[in-house]
Amino acid sequence: MIQVTHISKEFVSPKKYPGLKGAVKGLFSNEKVRKTAVDDISFHISEGEIVGYIGSNGAGKSTTIKMMTGILTPTTGQCLINGIDPSKNRMENAQNIGVVFGQRTQLWWDLPLSESFTILKEIYNVSEEDYKSRMDFLNEVLDLPEFFDRPVRTLSLGQRMRADLGAALIHNPKVLYLDEPTIGLDIVVKDKIRDAIRQINAQYRTTVILTTHDIGDIEELCSRIIIIDEGKKIYDGGLEELKNTYGAVRKVTMEVRRMERISEIDWENRLHANSSLFTVQTDSEKNLLTVSFDKNRIQVSDIISSVMEVSDVKDIQIQETELSEIVKAIYRHRI
Repeated sequence: MIQVTHISKEFVSPKKYPGLKGAVKGLFSNEKVRKTAVDDISFHISEGEIVGYIGSNGAGKSTTIKMMTGILTPTTGQCLINGIDPSKNRMENAQNIGVVFGQRTQLWWDLPLSESFTILKEIYNVSEEDYKSRMDFLNEVLDLPEFFDRPVRTLSLGQRMRADLGAALIHNPKVLYLDEPTIGLDIVVKDKIRDAIRQINAQYRTTVILTTHDIGDIEELCSRIIIIDEGKKIYDGGLEELKNTYGAVRKVTMEVRRMERISEIDWENRLHANSSLFTVQTDSEKNLLTVSFDKNRIQVSDIISSVMEVSDVKDIQIQETELSEIVKAIYRHRI
C-alpha cells in the first residue's frame, strides 16, 4: 500500500546574522543554510497494517508524513501511496487518504457537525447509499449522534477528536494518517478512540500510520513501529523484537524478612555479576530488595535462590523493561 524508497528532504533558507549589522548584511548576502529534515528513509507498509511512526521532536516525522500526503515534494527518492505519487497527483491521492491532526481540525468551526459531514460528502463525491452505510458504522463506533447537530465550536476536545476521525473516514480512505489523535484526552475517551481505530482497521482493512508520543497508543494499536532520529530510520520491526533487542534489563523486587542479611550475598562470585547493568537497591523501611540485571546473562531463579539462602522471601515481583523506557533511551541516544 505504501512504498517509500530512499526519500530525503532538504530545506534551504537564507543565512541569518545576529544584530542590526547582521540584518543589513543579510540583505546583500547570498549565503544559504541547508537543513536535512529527512535523510534517505525507506520502508514498505502492507494493506491493513497499523504502524507506529515515532521519533523525538524535530526527528522528521511530520516532514515524512507531509511527503506521503503530497504537501511536500521529496528532494530525492520516491513515495508511492497505492501506486500514486502524492506530489504529482495530489487530487487523486486525496481520494485515497484520510488525515487527523490532534492540534488541527478539518471541520467548519461555526457549522453544526452534520453540515460539515454533508460538505465533505460532496467534496469526496460519496453516494447517498455509501454515505448512509458509512454513517451507520461511524455512529456506532464513535457515538456521534449525541453531538451531531451541535456547532463544532461547542464540542469538547474528546468530542471534536471523534468528529475529526469520522470526517477523515467519510470517503472510506485506503490510508489513514493519525498525528497525535489522543493528545489531551482523558483515559475513557482515549479508549474509545483506540477501539474505534481497531474496528475501522478490522472492518475496512484501512492502513493506519500513527505518529504519537503516547506509548500507550503504540502498545494498544501497533504491531510494528518505525523509529526515526535526526532524519534517519533507526528501527523498523515489532514491539517484542524491540524489547528483546534493546530491553535487556529486567528487575526483580523481593520483600524479605531479614534485610540485614542481604549484605552477606556475594553477588559477583555467585552470579558473575560484573556487568554495568547489574545493580542492587535496598529499602530497609519496607524490607524491599530490588535487583536489576541483564536477562541474557543472569537467570532470575539464581538471584531468588541466592536471597532465599539468607532470608525468607514474602513476595516477588518481576518486571520487564517498559517500552516507554526503551524509547526514552533511544531518544536520548543512550542505545
